[in-house]
Amino acid sequence: MLRREGYVVNRKKTQRLYREEGLTVRRRKGRKRACGARAARGLATQPNQRWSLDFVHDQLADGRRLRILNVVDDATRECLAAIPDTCLSGKRVVRELDDLIARRGRPAMIVSDNGTEFTSNAAIGWAGVAKIDWHYIEPGKPTQNGFVESFNGRMRDELLNETLFFSLAHAKMAIARWTADFNTCRPHSALGYLTPAAHAANLTATNDRLRNPDPLRRSFVAPPALLRHVDQRTLPIAG
Repeated sequence: MLRREGYVVNRKKTQRLYREEGLTVRRRKGRKRACGARAARGLATQPNQRWSLDFVHDQLADGRRLRILNVVDDATRECLAAIPDTCLSGKRVVRELDDLIARRGRPAMIVSDNGTEFTSNAAIGWAGVAKIDWHYIEPGKPTQNGFVESFNGRMRDELLNETLFFSLAHAKMAIARWTADFNTCRPHSALGYLTPAAHAANLTATNDRLRNPDPLRRSFVAPPALLRHVDQRTLPIAG
């Protein structure tokens, strides 16, 4: 981000100043991970190819429970929605997905865990009517929904653990501001240090060019050269 703003500073010096000023984000200690090979999973390469859903839990200053429904596009890494509320039922999840689809379009697949909100009759019935493939990960395997889990961890480390929400309105404002910064300002290493919004724009532009190629740039095959008539009388007489 410093280089993007025009500051050219040695990386080691930048990291030293970053540590000395106490700007590093406090990270949670990682858990022991299971060893062994796992089956490879195909990556989403187009916007709206696959959405990931999950909940993050927190609480307000008065002790009331706070839940945040996060929706992430696996291809662009954008946070499409971060909806905080004290209660989010299966019917509310379906309504929020309808609003999101009206703004962005319908996904080909939705991935989530086996929470009661996602396995409710409202969610299952809605997926059938909307003709969306809803895939549930295996119980106890959050790594199968890794994109939204990674986003949840970053939100907790950088926002939830550092902010005391005094009201639901305060939580909505702070979460919306942080999400906008994540989508439009924060470079993502997995995207070649582009922001998720910039990467989404590149994918959309590429898809538009593939669907509607420029007729002026189409390959042109020139007609074969006309064979010139050779008049035998004009040939020099060979000795």
